Amino acid sequence: MTSEWKEKNVLLDEAAMRRALTRIAHEIIERNKGIENCVLVGIRTRGIYLARRLAARIQQIEGQTIPVGELDITLYRDDLTHKQEQPTIRGSKIEVDITGKKVILVDDVLFTGRTVRAALDALMDIGRPQMIQLAVLVDRGHRELPIRPDYVGKNVPTSKEEIIVVELAEIDNRECVTIREKFKK
Repeated sequence: MTSEWKEKNVLLDEAAMRRALTRIAHEIIERNKGIENCVLVGIRTRGIYLARRLAARIQQIEGQTIPVGELDITLYRDDLTHKQEQPTIRGSKIEVDITGKKVILVDDVLFTGRTVRAALDALMDIGRPQMIQLAVLVDRGHRELPIRPDYVGKNVPTSKEEIIVVELAEIDNRECVTIREKFKK
């Protein structure tokens, strides 16, 4: 018997994703009293596109640009020894010095917290920010580490047998967030 993932429910459609990102952009501006000294850093892969979208919204609201960086956490993952295939390392690209800055890490889904822990380690190897905040499109719970997001698009209680799939036009040619469950054939 094989199992596949089947779509159970659409949590966010394109319009809901847009509204969630707009709200997060406003919250970032409000909490930081503007965007001075702020840098958005997207975690590969989908976090990068979400960070770019947040930067565009912030520019529309504030009339100023906010630097955006890309963070590759591949070498910082704690599950590298468990993976069968060799990981693809693309490298981080943060063109502004993050030392003394307010860094807002951006990711698509927060689950166990292990990806964020790896991102924190990677950031500290690049520089020493004044503070690090976390923005996620979806928080699904089930934390294994004491990590809490500062900005959340949608909280979605899930079971461990479910997965959250974020699809973005830049990669997937579809805009939505779905919850999926195993389907037994």
